[in-house]
Amino acid sequence: MKLKFSKVTIGNPVTFIRRCGYGEYYDRRMQKVSYMKRARMTNMFPRYHVYVAEHGDEAVFDLHLDQKRPSYGNETMHSGEYEGGAVEREAQRIRAFVSKV
Repeated sequence: MKLKFSKVTIGNPVTFIRRCGYGEYYDRRMQKVSYMKRARMTNMFPRYHVYVAEHGDEAVFDLHLDQKRPSYGNETMHSGEYEGGAVEREAQRIRAFVSKV
């Protein structure tokens, strides 16, 4: 699920997503920085996963829910959910943070 916000409204996109409770994660294999937040505090998975992109005055957050650890080889990288109840609730929580900025 893609969430788009004006950078004028949220300020620095990285600072914003960190204020939403996400921690920085560097994937050495993909050589990409993303942000994660555990769905349950007791386990590493499932977890919410966000990629941040900036396009001019707009910040785009690509949100999905990782259900299990990534697998490589002939399989897909992960079993991410890009829509559904859990992802929509998290998107609403992030949207609610905009009014707190």
